[in-house]
Amino acid sequence: MDFVVIIPARYASTRFPGKPLAEIAGKPMIVHVAERARKSGAREVLIATDHPQIADAARQYGYTAAMTRGNHASGTDRLAEVVTRRRYPAHEIIVNVQGDEPLIEPALIRQVASNLARHRDAQIATACTPIQEVRDLVNPNVVKVVLDNAGYALYFSRAPIPHVRDAPARPQQRASAGVRMIPPGLPVYRHLGLYAYRCGFLRRFARLKQVPIERFEALEQLRALAHGFRINAVITRKAHSGIDTLQDLQHIRRLFRRK
Repeated sequence: MDFVVIIPARYASTRFPGKPLAEIAGKPMIVHVAERARKSGAREVLIATDHPQIADAARQYGYTAAMTRGNHASGTDRLAEVVTRRRYPAHEIIVNVQGDEPLIEPALIRQVASNLARHRDAQIATACTPIQEVRDLVNPNVVKVVLDNAGYALYFSRAPIPHVRDAPARPQQRASAGVRMIPPGLPVYRHLGLYAYRCGFLRRFARLKQVPIERFEALEQLRALAHGFRINAVITRKAHSGIDTLQDLQHIRRLFRRK
């Protein structure tokens, strides 16, 4: 299984500026992510960034940094620039590992790459995990995905999907916020921000027109679905904790201290 990992890392962020450089156990967050990616068995690990401080941090710890434009609409567009400039062959498998996942499982990175290799009719492979808690189901920062019987994505959303029409809700609250329990058997999955692509598709993706559902949901994978491309998802229980807020960062720091 031969694949390359590229970690998109931008400095600007509405909720958390400079997040890739946040210190965890004495190292920048982006370095922890790269170390996990290297353990996956990837042939190469690159950090794609628009900021010289992130590039310097990567090189300081022995990782290759690829400078990119700062105006990309998504991390996938940033990857497309890198693979085009580095002239990877069309069949090369690239795994997009988010730069705020310092606890991502290396085996899951490899599994997603392998899943794309097996599913020739899929242009993207990704991963998801069962949702167990109502607070995750109603949290818009937790992206949900609905799958068909063959494991292909039907839709991604920040809203609770699939919707349970007859679920009991607390009175005087919004239906989404008033859900008291997840009914047994409801196939509700949290999407994990991990993707594998073939380079030929990545270059094509960058030329696709953005669609309204992508802009409103702020989910780049909806661009691929809207244009008719298929996304296959691995279901895993080895979920990893991403960092969206300062509270998330403090939680991860505590986990590293325990280790």
